[in-house]
Amino acid sequence: MNKLLSSWGKLMIIRKMEEKDLEAVSEICMDSFLQSVAGSLSDEGVTTFSNIAARGAFLDRMNGDNLMLVAESDENVEGVIELKEGRHVAMLFIRPERQKSGIGRKLLSSALNHAKVETVTVSASLSSVTAYEKYGFECSGEVGESAGLVYQPMELKLNKAMHATSA
Repeated sequence: MNKLLSSWGKLMIIRKMEEKDLEAVSEICMDSFLQSVAGSLSDEGVTTFSNIAARGAFLDRMNGDNLMLVAESDENVEGVIELKEGRHVAMLFIRPERQKSGIGRKLLSSALNHAKVETVTVSASLSSVTAYEKYGFECSGEVGESAGLVYQPMELKLNKAMHATSA
């Protein structure tokens, strides 16, 4: 567990996700997705994401080889990150009203401590590419589409990441 002071002056804890967090995490992912990504996707893409962000889907992945961390302040979950197989950021979502307050950077930094490879990847939604670039990721291929989800492949060399996430 990692305790940090948030940019709005409250104590923030980064910890492993627990079953009690599933509803809040699913809600944060859906709220953020609907606000910033869904409008640019087909119905198929929205349905695909809704299935991935469902409580049961998170529970299944939580019981697998995926590291899931949450940022918590005053017992409220503010954000989540999912690191798949120690090599791929599968989810990084922050409560919409808390975005751009450093929570994503803190979650990413904590998750990277568990990386099992030198290069971590992400399939970033097009609206999140700029944020990932600020974290030190670089585009690593052409924009792709899978099950209606449009994404930009990106990667982060961990020696660079230490400089990007410590700021």
